[in-house]
Amino acid sequence: MPVLIELRSSRHTPTLIEATDAAHLAVARKRLSAAQRSWLDEHRFDAAPGSMCVLANATGKLVRVMVGVDRQEPLSALAALPLSLPQGEYALATESVPLNPQLAALGWALGAYQFTRYRKAKRTPSTLAVDAKTLAALAPLIDATCLVRDLVNTPTEDMGPKQLADAVKQLGKPHKAKVREWVGDELLEDNFPTIHAVGRASHRAPRLIELSWGKSTDPKLVLVGKGVCFDTGGLDLKPSDGMRWMKKDMGGAAHAIALAGLVMEAKLPVRLTLLIPAVENAVAGNALRPGEVVVTRAGHSVEIDNTDAEGRLVLCDALAYGAEQKPDLIVDFATLTGAARVALGPDLPALFANDDGIADAALACGRTAADPMWRLPLWRPYRKMLESYIADFANASPSRHAGAITAALYMERFIPEGLPWVHLDTYAWNDADRPGRPRGGEAMGLRAMFEWLQKRYRAH
Repeated sequence: MPVLIELRSSRHTPTLIEATDAAHLAVARKRLSAAQRSWLDEHRFDAAPGSMCVLANATGKLVRVMVGVDRQEPLSALAALPLSLPQGEYALATESVPLNPQLAALGWALGAYQFTRYRKAKRTPSTLAVDAKTLAALAPLIDATCLVRDLVNTPTEDMGPKQLADAVKQLGKPHKAKVREWVGDELLEDNFPTIHAVGRASHRAPRLIELSWGKSTDPKLVLVGKGVCFDTGGLDLKPSDGMRWMKKDMGGAAHAIALAGLVMEAKLPVRLTLLIPAVENAVAGNALRPGEVVVTRAGHSVEIDNTDAEGRLVLCDALAYGAEQKPDLIVDFATLTGAARVALGPDLPALFANDDGIADAALACGRTAADPMWRLPLWRPYRKMLESYIADFANASPSRHAGAITAALYMERFIPEGLPWVHLDTYAWNDADRPGRPRGGEAMGLRAMFEWLQKRYRAH
């Protein structure tokens, strides 16, 4: 995906965009001609957030765009403009209300995104002129966000387990990373039983994809992403409305893949392992049944309370394998629970961590990057909800209470005591079009986690 912002060219004079609000507008009007002020009045432009009015000079040439913004929301300030302004090159005027110029430019680029795999772009986005330093800082983030969106938006027919593996290989090639796969019965031979159990009913073989990169002497970082390429719910079949968008159930994998790319592009001083358990949760005669007991890689026996709680099953083998490498840190991403959406809505990923300092640092980076997350507790008393009468524990609770927390508590059992771990339960999706957030796949928590990893490992 190409970078969607451009450097200012000396051959062109960009049209200026003036970001304003009600308090700033009175001052801004004094710089305008009488005709332009009259034009604003005729269009009743009051600088309300999201409002816009284009201004021409005496010859009718577009010279300035007045845009109403919320100063507290710099990421969305300009995000509606690239696909709504007349095609051309624009620049943010210095007279604008104070905005974080980097976040405003990032919002512009995210608003220019269009998914074009199956149809042509509706139009060519307008471009925003930025300086070289800003472009260098933003380009990797823009590309990573577009990668997440593209992967999640692609239907399962073209984004199955093999295609996820291909995406990992393509990502690793320019960085000379090593990629290894366990496919089908190889998962059983090398003791990844829960990944195999979830994916065995599909005509597409389940697999575990591993990418390795970096110096062996650097701190070990393990990234894990849930790669359920389509989730029918298994024999605990989802209703049609619940199944409609389940192509996005590999959104955690998309985040982990994109974050691995950012880590390698930035050359962070880490020994990186990326793990993607990739499956389809399908229905067939050999599908995983409710009531079965699976012995996981870590040796825990798990009773299958619900086959639609499959994400934690594929993740637990990957987490156990990652923990065997004795890393400095494990981070996982997963579109894991509807309960997290009920609790926090679609915009806020739920963050779980087994270390308060780590959680606080990650949340602070989310605020800085305008990529917010919200912490939920690993409330140990709720482990009782996962009790089984025939196995060590169950994969889900019959209760509807605390679904996001019990899912995180299930996965915590596969993290050794003392090993720092962060789990992000992310939606990876926009239900409707908003400035900078087009309907469809979305990166949520990606920029926050990358900023945090940079701060954590640049200090080493």
